[in-house]
Amino acid sequence: MTLAAGLIAASPVLAQDETPPSDEFRQGAEKLGEALELFMDGFSNEMEPLAKAWRDLIEDIPKYQTPEELPNGDIIIRRKDATGTDI
Repeated sequence: MTLAAGLIAASPVLAQDETPPSDEFRQGAEKLGEALELFMDGFSNEMEPLAKAWRDLIEDIPKYQTPEELPNGDIIIRRKDATGTDI
């Protein structure tokens, strides 16, 4: 991220310079873009199971009553039946 921030910070200076960026700079920027794209694809693939688990959890919430704490500290979460009424 530091390199990307440096490139962004340097962009106004490059814009004022009027000289085209060097081939090395252009190649480096392209490689940085490719690396970022590869990272984001991998990150997305790694996080998909977690996102699915969260979606499943959120979809299941209406199937349960509000948690109830017993005097001894236990917590009970009762399921609702298929019609949505308490069991």
